[in-house]
Amino acid sequence: MNIVDIIIRKRNGEALTPEEIHFFVEGVKNETIADYQTSALLMAIFLRGMDETEVATLTREMALSGDSLSFPERLRPIVDKHSSGGVGDKTSLVIAPVVAACGLPIAKLSGRGLGHTGGTIDKLESIPGFRTELTEAEFIRNVEEDGIAIMGQSADIAPVDKVLYALRDVTGTVDSIPLIAASIMSKKLADGSDAIVLDVKYGSGAFMKTPEEAIELAQVMVGIGEANGKKTLALITDMTQPLGRAVGNALEVREAVETLQGGGPEDFRAVCVALASAMLLAGEKAESREEAEAMVQEAVTSGRALQKLKAMVQNQGGDVAALDDLSKLPQATLEQDVVATQTGVVVAIDAETIGKASLALGAGRRRKEDAIDPAVGLVLSKKVGDAVTAGDSLVTLYANDPERVEEAEGLVREAYQIEAREATGKTAVVYARVTQGGVERLDAAKGADDAADEA
Repeated sequence: MNIVDIIIRKRNGEALTPEEIHFFVEGVKNETIADYQTSALLMAIFLRGMDETEVATLTREMALSGDSLSFPERLRPIVDKHSSGGVGDKTSLVIAPVVAACGLPIAKLSGRGLGHTGGTIDKLESIPGFRTELTEAEFIRNVEEDGIAIMGQSADIAPVDKVLYALRDVTGTVDSIPLIAASIMSKKLADGSDAIVLDVKYGSGAFMKTPEEAIELAQVMVGIGEANGKKTLALITDMTQPLGRAVGNALEVREAVETLQGGGPEDFRAVCVALASAMLLAGEKAESREEAEAMVQEAVTSGRALQKLKAMVQNQGGDVAALDDLSKLPQATLEQDVVATQTGVVVAIDAETIGKASLALGAGRRRKEDAIDPAVGLVLSKKVGDAVTAGDSLVTLYANDPERVEEAEGLVREAYQIEAREATGKTAVVYARVTQGGVERLDAAKGADDAADEA
């Protein structure tokens, strides 16, 4: 058996056998398969896809390629949450402390930025001193003591995924349902969680562009989780425009803290409430959505959720003072508004293009070895449905390199679509719920894309 034959078989659209998938995963783990050969197989999978058996086998082999976490029985159930990625998606920074404040332990493995989307680990590392590389013993101890810990993917947990994740980012193979599902679920099978809540996004800023694609991905991942004994459900959420207003690492930490203080953008709060409530239900801390939502609101208004975030930052070496005085977070030296050139209403904001603008400023990686500038990014003043007068600020750019500003401004202007019409209502951000039992359209989805009516 050799990797070239496996690449050719997948290139030709054939299903790989469990033995071939095992050979591939072991070769990546042991570094007997070169990066260029791994990249070739990733592209073949991207173009030809995988059937259910192949995806299940790849996920299982990736999970088995490293260690599995184990938590004391008294902490169970452990509920994890994962997002399929989006622009301005800083939900974990809010949801994890909220749920922990409600008495449900959160032990979360998170990733770095991928493509035009930001990563939770990159955001947390913009807090001065914050450590995302913990030993498994530290990780478990923090969960035992304060009910919350978020760390980067350990080299010992699904190590093959870490290699594939980095290569997908730089080879144009990110938005593949089999590869996304296997990447996400391999870590979930190994992270010691008992239940999983998935945030699967659709739209221009997500890897899945339509509700139908997001539902397809969700169904694959829910099936993988349930087949491996983990209660799994997914919410389908809107990423046709950036979530919230801040895009960029320190800027998103600021917005998350403001949300935990009771503020924050309406759309961002709505997604956080929906996901946190789903986690409380999955962890059997609440018996109904209404009860779960009330618990979420109380955790925020009482200040207990913000205290949980501070406890996590303290435990992981971060400067807690930066959460009390947000000016202590990394600050950009340049600030420039992108202003509207016409009067009307914002009818669309291409989230992917906004993500690319943030990337142009240095908030993300174009190559896996690129360094991220934690201070840079952008803040949206106008969202879809907002009225605009010529001269109004659409977006404020935050930069440290003046040469990057021109490219970012051009991308922002490309992203915004403004038309002369009356202001419209806001589009709901939570579209559907996917469980092993099927797909449930939520009442809040009435304003969402009609193209998914038949899903």
